[in-house]
Amino acid sequence: MNKILVSPSILSADFSKLDLESLSLQQCGADWVHCDVMDGKFVNNTTFNHETVAKIRKAVDIVVDVHLMIETPELFVDDYIDAGADFVTFHLEACKDSASLIKHIKDRGVKCGISIKPNTPVESVFPYLDDVDMVLIMSVEPGWGGQKFLPSALPKLATLREKCPQLILQVDGGINLENVQSVIDAGANSIVSGSTVFKSDDRASIISALRGK
Repeated sequence: MNKILVSPSILSADFSKLDLESLSLQQCGADWVHCDVMDGKFVNNTTFNHETVAKIRKAVDIVVDVHLMIETPELFVDDYIDAGADFVTFHLEACKDSASLIKHIKDRGVKCGISIKPNTPVESVFPYLDDVDMVLIMSVEPGWGGQKFLPSALPKLATLREKCPQLILQVDGGINLENVQSVIDAGANSIVSGSTVFKSDDRASIISALRGK
């Protein structure tokens, strides 16, 4: 499997200085910066929009990894592509025509990911595996940070890794130094972690440790 990519979530950052917080992640060795976009409809919380993503894009040289936790993502995806996203991930549960949206994102020259919530069967992503660049398995209910990791994510990761050995397989939700090796062992090679990184006084060491053994 490829290198373990660490994509810290700025959901746990200081929102008054997201550009500086994102730059800090880059300086501390993060591979990507994970931007959780929430609309208060698909999930209960709200975060920020494409204008904030554009500011983050200007602040960093690493991959800007945008996770759209929004209804009808097809109506808004171009805003995030224009803002400079390198990856755009949307939820299968929120989209009426996932195949068309995947094609549109790829046609815009941006890499595409799909995500599913904890109660969505992993088989729901199977029809799209040949067309996407990444699958994101949520290991908490999306909507807010600091939740406890759900072990039900592990068999989903293992199933997808066996089915697609070269897939970028991302996991998001409750990831910390105690459980990160279990998700890597199950097949994840892109690790999203928010509070574990931002609560640390030594972000560089935490980011390094999140790559596992």
